[in-house]
Amino acid sequence: MVCFVTMKPTVYLVGAGPGDPGLITVKAKKLIKTADVIVYDYLSNPIFINECEQTCKLINAGKRLGFKAMTQAQINNKLVSLAKSGFKIIVRLKGGDPLLFGRGGEEAEYLKKNKIKFEIVPGVTSAIAVPAYAGIPITHRDNTSSLSIVTGHEDPYKNESSIDWFSLSKSKSIIFLMGTKNLRKNINKLIFNGMSIKTPIAAIQWGTYYKQKTVLGNLKNISSKIKENNIKSPSIIVIGDVCKYRKNLIWFEKKPLFGKKIVVTRARKNSSTLVEKIYENGGEAVEIPTIDIKTIKNKKNDNILEKSDQFDWLVFTSVNGVEEFFKQYLELKKDLRYLGNASIAAIGSETARSIVRKGLKVDLIPKKFVAESLIQEFKKRKIKNKKILIPRASNARKILIEGLSKLNNDVKELCIYKSVLPSKKIQNQIKEKIIGNDVFGVTFTSSSTVENFFKFLNPKEVKKEKNIKYFCIGPITAKTLQTYGIKPFKIASKFTIDNLVDELIKTR
Repeated sequence: MVCFVTMKPTVYLVGAGPGDPGLITVKAKKLIKTADVIVYDYLSNPIFINECEQTCKLINAGKRLGFKAMTQAQINNKLVSLAKSGFKIIVRLKGGDPLLFGRGGEEAEYLKKNKIKFEIVPGVTSAIAVPAYAGIPITHRDNTSSLSIVTGHEDPYKNESSIDWFSLSKSKSIIFLMGTKNLRKNINKLIFNGMSIKTPIAAIQWGTYYKQKTVLGNLKNISSKIKENNIKSPSIIVIGDVCKYRKNLIWFEKKPLFGKKIVVTRARKNSSTLVEKIYENGGEAVEIPTIDIKTIKNKKNDNILEKSDQFDWLVFTSVNGVEEFFKQYLELKKDLRYLGNASIAAIGSETARSIVRKGLKVDLIPKKFVAESLIQEFKKRKIKNKKILIPRASNARKILIEGLSKLNNDVKELCIYKSVLPSKKIQNQIKEKIIGNDVFGVTFTSSSTVENFFKFLNPKEVKKEKNIKYFCIGPITAKTLQTYGIKPFKIASKFTIDNLVDELIKTR
């Protein structure tokens, strides 16, 4: 386990990797989660910023080719200023690796000069990761055992190039980072120094992202192919016979959700599984949490929790119910053994897994993951005259309480959390991330996510986006969507995240 205990303000120069969220290091993720302030670049995947604490200050350095929200000098000064302002953990988040053409060395020197403590956290460099995702091994036993990594555009204020073009032209494997803008000029220098015009070359745009695009050619025709396929920055150029392997080694672009942007509307604390599965299958997960989870804690609830050992059954209807119940229960009672011998029922496999992770056995899971099915199971098993506790959301449907009560059970509802509207910041993002943004699908995992979604978007405006498909967990969520005049494209039959992802994958 990595633990960050720091007395002095420290600037961490952190590599965020090339884009795929799975390629960031464990140490980098932990720093993001504990950061007091993050200064991030354009090429850092925005998903990482979502993982910081709400109190974390975010500063967009915005550096990319042709645009700078802040100059390098301003960034250097900002890092020093933040350290002197009392922030303890300052994360300077950079795409790829901070030292490989990331100007991390310059920033480290400036921090040292100003007596600011710093640490360097290496990242997975795009020079290796992007060709790998395009099916190009940058070294290969049959072709080359060496590699040249070159900046695609040198400092424009240099009097002359510091690149040894004669030696570079003899290299069997070359990577140009940020190489599209000056490609024609760089190719001409290689040809002038003896490289064959038939040498294979690949241009890879948005490598490791769902919209990755790769074009193959040779030194003679690549410029026209790049123009024809509209390849722009950010791109990486690979030169050498290693490019020939792509034909047989394409893998990332064959993933089932490759090229698809999918909106996740779950509360952020619950969205990780769905988000991860979308990325694992090659898609892009756009997080728009239309609900937030707020704990309900009061004396009435404490009194019920104190007497929880008196119940014959505990019935959990959601993962949130499980997490909130055990969090408050352990704060109060300190030991799960005080629960007594209560049987446990769970609506849904995810809810059941959450209970099992607490070290407890689940005695009953209905075949269909809805309240009606659980009531039928209790009726079938003749479970009556029992004391039942149901920890759940304050705005949940009443059918479960009423149905179990009709079986002569003494049912107690424990409203332990409530679904609330997200922050203003998230509300403002919803429209810009949906309308005219090439979205393939929107996923809904509860009626609350549907209702809150349409509090910020006019259904008439959404209907104009003809290509968007809507995926729902279960018929109740689907029915809620239909009240807004929108037909679900698919309804997950088993009401699980895995089944929802299966429906996304099956849709071509």
